[in-house]
This record gives sequence, C-alpha cells and structure tokens, in this order.
Amino acid sequence: MTFPDCVPVLSDGLVTLRAHRPSDVDAVLEQCVDPVSQRWTTVPVPYTREHAVGFVTQVVPDGWARGSWAFAVEAPGGDGTPRYCGTVDLRDQDGGRAEIAFGAHPWARGRGVMVRALSLLLDWGFAERGLRTVVWWANTGNWASRRTAWRLGFSCDGTVPGYLPQRGQLLDGWVGVLRAGDVRAPRGPWLQVPRLTGERVALRAFRDTDAPRVVEACGDARTAHWLWRMPSPYTLSDAHDYLESRTEELATASGLTWAVADPATDVLLGAISVFDLKLGRDGVIGYWTHPAARGRGVMTEACGLVLRHCFTPAERGGLGLVRMGVGAAAGNTASQHVIEQNGFRPVGRQRSALLLGDGSLTDLLDYDLLREEYDASGTSAS
Repeated sequence: MTFPDCVPVLSDGLVTLRAHRPSDVDAVLEQCVDPVSQRWTTVPVPYTREHAVGFVTQVVPDGWARGSWAFAVEAPGGDGTPRYCGTVDLRDQDGGRAEIAFGAHPWARGRGVMVRALSLLLDWGFAERGLRTVVWWANTGNWASRRTAWRLGFSCDGTVPGYLPQRGQLLDGWVGVLRAGDVRAPRGPWLQVPRLTGERVALRAFRDTDAPRVVEACGDARTAHWLWRMPSPYTLSDAHDYLESRTEELATASGLTWAVADPATDVLLGAISVFDLKLGRDGVIGYWTHPAARGRGVMTEACGLVLRHCFTPAERGGLGLVRMGVGAAAGNTASQHVIEQNGFRPVGRQRSALLLGDGSLTDLLDYDLLREEYDASGTSAS
C-alpha cells in the first residue's frame, strides 16, 4: 500500500503529528499487546505483528481515503531522539462532524504527550477540515481517556448503555462534545483527594486493594442497619462499584471521599465523605467505620480533619466552604457522638424520614456548622 502524500506534518515544537511509517510497526505492536490498550480499545486479541503491519500499511492509508484522518504521534525520548507515542484520529461523519479517537504507547502515558497531540489534531480539524463539532467516546471506567478529554475542553454528557462495540459485545460508553468555538480548557474542576494526617488516622484516597475491607465493613449487620442503601449481601463486586463511584464524584466536583486508614499499617478503618458539594459554599459529611475500629475515636478525629480541610480557604489548599451539614439517625448514638464532639449544632429533626435496614422508619437529626463558628471554637482552620 502506498502511504498517502496528503498527510500534513503538524508540530507544536515538542510533539509532532505525521504519517505512519513502516518503521512504526514494532512500536505499534508494543502498544497493542499492552493490557491497558487491549482493555479499552478494539484492537484484536491476541494481537500479532501481522496486525501491526496491516494497521500501518493498509488500515491507516485506506482510512485517509475514506475520511478517517489518523496521525502517528512523535515526541523526543530521553535521549532527544524522536520516538513513536501512539495514534490520534479524526473520523469524518460528514456535515462538519467528526469523532475523535486516540491510543497511547505505554511509554507516552502520563507525560502530557497525548493532550498536546490532540490539541494539534483539533486545531487542524477545525481550521483545515471545517469541522464544527467533534464527539468523544470512551468505555465507562476509562478514566485516563475521560481526563484527557476533560483537559481538552470536552463535555461529558453522560453514559449511553450498551452502545460501544468491542469484540462481540456492546459496552456502556461515555460521550462528550467539543465545538469549534468552545474554550479549549476544562469546563469545571476535577478534584483530587489530599492526604490528611492526624494522631490516630491518616486520610487518603481509596485503592482497589481496600475492597475486601470495604466488604467486611459494609456487610456488617450494624452498618447495614443504619445505612439502609447498602446492597445485601454485600459483595466484592459491590465494593469495586463503590470505589468506582468515588472517582466519578471527583470528576464532577460533586464530592470527596477519603479512606480512613491506620497511619502505621495503612489498614482501612473506615470512610468519610463530603457529598452534595458546592465549591465555595457548603457540603454534607457522611461516614462509616469498620467494626474493628469502633470505639477508638477514629471517626471523631477523621471528621475533625475533614472539617479543617473544608473550612480552609481555597488559596491555602482547602475547599473554602462556609457551611457543613451532617445528619444522624435518631438512636445512632455513636454517630451523634462524632457529630457533637466536632462542634456541630442541632438545627432540626425530620420525623420518620430515614429508612433503616430492618424496613422501619426513624427520625433524622440534622446538624450544621458554620466556618465562623468553627474558627471561634479555638480550632484553627489554617
């Protein structure tokens, strides 16, 4: 197959987009046998050298002939020599519309190469191909792709169930859009989980390895009684779904969840969240404790650390909130103790508002705390 001579060379001085070459075959093979590539893309499995040769010499050139504009991405390696970093692609859908696709070589991941490459591609597509709307798709759970799209200014407009084909299956997909006149920057914040350390606890981001301890905690009868929304029985799959949902709240800036861990052993002791988060305004705290950690003051200290972070001004690394709320079931004295020890004030009682694990209804006690009250308590938010 003759390589198309219509492929322009695009560069920002560091990253270059160019036509694929036969010399790219080995790097394409490395990329496509990588487990991450196989999980999130439609490359054949198993992937062979013959597939890589066919991609470079047939699939890409044929694509240019039918409106799939794929570029090889190149950037300097550690010794300054240009190296292959992956492929970016605009797939023409007619009428000023296209879909964007990209795949990174393992070496290029986490280096910002693909964001720069896709910026070049989008500039070219909007300016030279007259595109007005570009659509981004990714399998749900592909957070690397979603974060890349977020950095480029794409929206994330939700999940389309059973839509994206992959090796005989139809998988759920995220979808987003970027228009020619849109600002090429994130549309909103993507939160990070800061590490907060006290005497008895260390608050950190959850990890996949925490899942078995989540099962132990959330399968506990006492936890299930007070937190009625827990699946029953609570499985490892439920735990992984829970951990996945924690990333979603970060991506939408709707909340933050910390794993409450032992500072010496890093063993999971519980979880504490800020949900219904409105940055610069307020949020609501929620928490649960692993059975083995109850009665040790673990959650009381964790709540204090979270309050300090919430009330610390944004310019000093906190959330800059002015009000925090929290609720507890009537009868849940352990939860009420955590709340009262951290200075929250009772503001109301919602009668028969909370469904318990046994199917009965109980009152929900509401509390809140203002930043000025927190400061006046003698606990500094600095």
